[in-house]
Amino acid sequence: MLWCGQGARGGPGTEPDVQASLLSYATWRLAKGLTRYGVSVITADPALPDVESAPHPSGDQYRIAHGAHRATVTEVGATLREYVVDGRHAVVPFSADQINPVYNGAVLLPWPNRLRDGAYEVDGKPLQLPITEVARNTALHGLAAWERWTVVAHEGSFVELALALAARPGYPFQIVSRIRYSLSDAGLEIRLSTTNVGTGTAPYGAGFHPWLSTGGAPLDECTVHLDAVTRVTTDDRLLPTGTEPAAGDFDLREPRTATGLDLDDAYVDAVRDADGLSWGTLTGPDGRTVAVWMDDSMDVWQICSGDHIDPDYRRMGMAVEPMSCAADAFVSGDRLVRLAPGATHEVRWGITVR
Repeated sequence: MLWCGQGARGGPGTEPDVQASLLSYATWRLAKGLTRYGVSVITADPALPDVESAPHPSGDQYRIAHGAHRATVTEVGATLREYVVDGRHAVVPFSADQINPVYNGAVLLPWPNRLRDGAYEVDGKPLQLPITEVARNTALHGLAAWERWTVVAHEGSFVELALALAARPGYPFQIVSRIRYSLSDAGLEIRLSTTNVGTGTAPYGAGFHPWLSTGGAPLDECTVHLDAVTRVTTDDRLLPTGTEPAAGDFDLREPRTATGLDLDDAYVDAVRDADGLSWGTLTGPDGRTVAVWMDDSMDVWQICSGDHIDPDYRRMGMAVEPMSCAADAFVSGDRLVRLAPGATHEVRWGITVR
């Protein structure tokens, strides 16, 4: 279990201008004279869109570019909706007018993957989150993917967004997250930092959900590889039961065909290169390779071939997901971050096309 104490990785005082702007709702109410909470009737507000100018389901679109690289990040979820290099999709895109179909490019916090029955305890107090994966009776992929994030900086090759996640009955903690997407010749780099601005220690984990693109080919014509030596075993609800050495169809350390692979598995004990990076790749029959990397701020991979998702999207690509912890970490405690008041947790990962 990872403990982030007071001042860890940036600590209190990190970027106070952003935190202050995100936490000034009460001050704004006072300035507007809205000091009482009750029933209000809005008769007209020119700032509200009419039916013909309604926003995209994915919210505002923030486009960034550098050389041959183009990416779009959305207001809803701070989601990576598309990333294209030299006309080649790196990730499976979706339309701005769609609701994100299968967590494409989603930011997963304050937990990635599944939480058994949506239930956990903090200091002996039972907490219950809404069940969002009904078939397996789990709370899936955190709380941030459907929130509208606030853009705090946006220039040609980068965009930064922030989210002040409100405390709620199932997660009674106050955290502020900030994410930066930046393009360079090396590809797309993503940095996420989350600060506990409340008074209680918050259980926390983070992950990301890029579906790597096949370049338009069937997944069976692609090859896949993943730098990890240990597979997390699961029950029929895809909840962890233990670990075992990756072997047979689950050993992806050397590139192998995706033909016949049916994957929705987590891996730990990431293998790293000389730069401290662990990699997962998908190579299409066009010879182009989409590669995802994570630094040592994360040590868990999830890889999913999409055999059991919505039929419209099955095997559309390969999800290669960097995560700070595996499923059910709020219960198991494995690699769980316990974010103390004022502490900040940071992760870094990226995508490139070779």
